[in-house]
Formats: sequence, C-alpha cells, structure tokens
Amino acid sequence: MRYMRYAQFFLSLVALVSGLAPAASAQGAYPTRPLRLIVGFAAGGPTDIPARLIADKLGDLLGQRVVVENKPAAAGMLATREVLAQPRDGYTLLLCTHFESINVAVYKNPQYKLDDLAPISLIAKYYYGVALANTVPADTLETFVQYAKAHRGEVTYATIGAGSAQEILARQLEKLTGITMNRIPFRGGPQVVQELVAGRLHFYVSPTLAIVPQYEARQLKILAVSAPERLKNLGEIPTLTEKGVDFVRFGWLGICAGAGTPQPILEALQRHITAIVATPEYRAMIEKAGSIAVSSTPQELQQVITQTLDDVSASIREFGLQQEQ
Repeated sequence: MRYMRYAQFFLSLVALVSGLAPAASAQGAYPTRPLRLIVGFAAGGPTDIPARLIADKLGDLLGQRVVVENKPAAAGMLATREVLAQPRDGYTLLLCTHFESINVAVYKNPQYKLDDLAPISLIAKYYYGVALANTVPADTLETFVQYAKAHRGEVTYATIGAGSAQEILARQLEKLTGITMNRIPFRGGPQVVQELVAGRLHFYVSPTLAIVPQYEARQLKILAVSAPERLKNLGEIPTLTEKGVDFVRFGWLGICAGAGTPQPILEALQRHITAIVATPEYRAMIEKAGSIAVSSTPQELQQVITQTLDDVSASIREFGLQQEQ
C-alpha cells in the first residue's frame, strides 16, 4: 500500500515536471522568431530614426530580426492598440513616447490604460526647437512675436493629432507671448517639415531631431530651443528662457511591451537596450540632433510616464483639448 502511494506520488511529480519543462524551455529559448517594433508615427520622423537603429542592433543581440512597422494614425494610439491586441509574449514591442500619457489625458476613451503597458527602458530624451519658415520676415523670437501680433490670426502652426505635444506647446507659447495663431493639423512630422520648408506653413514646435538637417541647409529658421541650456549642436540658438520666456519642456522615447509579458523576457530586453544606448554609434546619432541618449530601469520609465501625465493634464483642461475619441 505504501509502495503504491510512493509510486503515485512519483508519477504525479514526473507529470508536473514534464508539464513545466516545455514552458521553461520555450521561455529560455526566446526569441525563436522575428520580433515586431511598432512605431506610431511616420517613417523618417524623430521617433522612427532612433527606433530603426534600436531594432537593428537589438536584432543582432537577440539573433532574430526586429522589424519596424509604422502605424502613423490617431496620435500613436493605433500603434499602442496593435501592440496590446497581441499575445504578451515579447514578440510585439512598442516604441512608446510621451503621447501614451497625453492620449490618456486628451481622449475620454483611448481604448487602453497606462497600466496596460509594461515599460522596459527609455532610449532618448529630447528638446524642442521653435521652427519658422523662411517666408516669415523674422529672424529672432522677439521679431517673430512682433510680426505675429501685427498679423493676428494669420500665422499658421502645425500639430500632429489633437492635443499633441506640438499643440500643447504652441498653445502655451501663445499664452506666454501674447500672440494668436491658426492651427493646421497634420498626420506626421515629415509632412509638416515639408510644408514648413515650402513656406505653406509658418510655425512649428518640433523635436530638434526632425528639423536640424533643414536648419543646417538654411531651409528654415530655429528661433529658440526649449532646453534649460543651449544644445551642443545648436550652440548659436538661444533657449526660450534666455529670451524671457519661462519655458523648459522635453519629450522622450522608450520601449514598452504589453503588461503581462514574462519578467525574464522584459529583463533580457532591458539589458540589451541599455547596452545599445551606451554604444558610441547610437549616442553619436542621437546627440547629433541635439537629443540625449538615455536608458533606464522599467521603474524609472514608469515614473516618467506618470510624471508626463501629471504635467500635461492641467494644460489639456486649460485649453479645452479633451475629446471623445
């Protein structure tokens, strides 16, 4: 009788171990197929360029391709929803940005919550440049403000999605400088820059990464930057603070997955991403555009996400930017 109980216990133990082994083996073998990195904005923009370098290097480290897919719609929400609709297995990642927090504040039903995301690591922090078309007869922030006041409502400015960072920043600058401009919505940054260069658009608050090449080619002007001090690659451009406008703002990029992704996978991805961000190649690419290469722990990225939500919520209420969908 005792022998039978031991035999049954042994068989049960074998069955339990056998059942766990495939799962452990599958997780340990990750990844066994290509990954997807979903970017919620157009190819060639300030989010897409760092994403592609991260994807390329991450693929080398993982031994599997990491394919970048651009889904530029709904202020990045389409990309977020796509990631959250997939199995939480580490094979579909999101190039997450401050838009994740902004969208939750702007839209009453964005179809996701911030805790649906599993933060992995920051990959960049960047500042904004106040860009102006060459067709506008102003070369400094002061002369632009004078021009805009003299042509009230005639100056156009671009936004990417309702309640986007570009719109919030432009509205804040309008308030601080006492000017009024007309909002023109666009789907993506590259189209905005094209219109700015062509002179069909006047004003744009843009991540510096997206406008430095055109500025260096003298195709547009940068009047000021939103950094606390002058940027290394734009040392001739004053900060807004220098110009008497108390305005320091930054944006960020990170890598996220869906909440519920196995912890060992998240930890492995974080280690690899941290290593990539530390490489001279990545840092040179980021810093050339005036941004900062920075990695983080998941907890630090979560703090940034939460702080961004706190920072934008008041402005969204003040300017009446909240929308149904």
